[in-house]
Amino acid sequence: MGNSITAEELAKLESGSFTLIDIRDSSAFEYGHIDGAVNIAQEDISAAELPDDRKLIICCRSGIISRDIADELCDKGFDAYNLEGGYVEWLRLKMENSQVTEAVELSLRKKFKKSIWCKFTKAINEYELVKPNDKIAVCISGGKDSMLMAKLFQELKRHDKFPFEVVFLVMDPGYSPENRRVIEENARSMSIPVHIFESDIFDSVYNIEKNPCYICARMRRGYLYSHAKALGCNKIALGHHFDDVIETILMGMLYGGQVQTMMPKLHSTNFEGMELIRPLYLVREDDIKHWRDYNGLHFIQCACKFTDTCTTCAPDSRSVSKRLEIKNLIAELKKVNPQVEKNIFRSVENVNVNTVIAYKDDEGVHRFLDTYDTKADS
Repeated sequence: MGNSITAEELAKLESGSFTLIDIRDSSAFEYGHIDGAVNIAQEDISAAELPDDRKLIICCRSGIISRDIADELCDKGFDAYNLEGGYVEWLRLKMENSQVTEAVELSLRKKFKKSIWCKFTKAINEYELVKPNDKIAVCISGGKDSMLMAKLFQELKRHDKFPFEVVFLVMDPGYSPENRRVIEENARSMSIPVHIFESDIFDSVYNIEKNPCYICARMRRGYLYSHAKALGCNKIALGHHFDDVIETILMGMLYGGQVQTMMPKLHSTNFEGMELIRPLYLVREDDIKHWRDYNGLHFIQCACKFTDTCTTCAPDSRSVSKRLEIKNLIAELKKVNPQVEKNIFRSVENVNVNTVIAYKDDEGVHRFLDTYDTKADS
């Protein structure tokens, strides 16, 4: 059997006496990792050239898969250890006594004023997302986007140009205790007074084979609407950002055969009087990551039961693989045309219905032939 090491013991090891190997996939590693870790995917570790003159500490999301990898490396003669509790446990300990409110708020007023704060307020004003006497449920999933949105709303409240209320709403759809603590500790360290309620969504979708992530997202939104309305709110705010918007545009075109986008706000069709707003609509994801890393913040990525064994969602209909594919495509296009992201966004602001074959609205489908001869006569 392989050895194990706790996060507390890891912190006491001398630098250079060990190599910390994070076996999560690259997207999870990029989202957040232990300082000094190297990323070698689980499927690649058996073929990797590993140092044999120091301890090898294997880390996964929650210390489950890494235990078996450490055992295998021990059998091959390496001095390998499993990090107990994995990245999640390390993160919990890191945040336990953390208090970052003042630094985080100062960074939004100074360093990130132009790239984040001004774009946040521009979306609020341009799309009329917040109006007098609104009561908004700021929905926090535990990730970087929603946590940033919560801090931005707190800053907006301080300006108080007109009266409105906010409730910081966290739905626990069945998080593990470790993930629940990470969310609670982040909220505490940043002075976000969260209102948490439970649901059993993860249990409900766990055995669904086709599109469980889509069904989970729909159910979560319904629960958020329902609970927000019960609290007297008329809006829910979600943390989708600029990159989500342009990726949705391309996904619709390439995989859905349609031109549509993620709107900055929507009236709910199932909850009368309720609206959904997206205040990070103009904020770039790279700027959110920069804000996160500048402040030394760590957040959960995806905490559903599909990921509790240290992998991201499987690369099929239940995953975000298509969105990642589109993200990579945009990155490649940007190498040739630095303006490509802005142009994708502008494409849905500059639709000329006179130059499309057909379009849809609430009244049905309209084809260019419907008015073609009439326009010629006029």
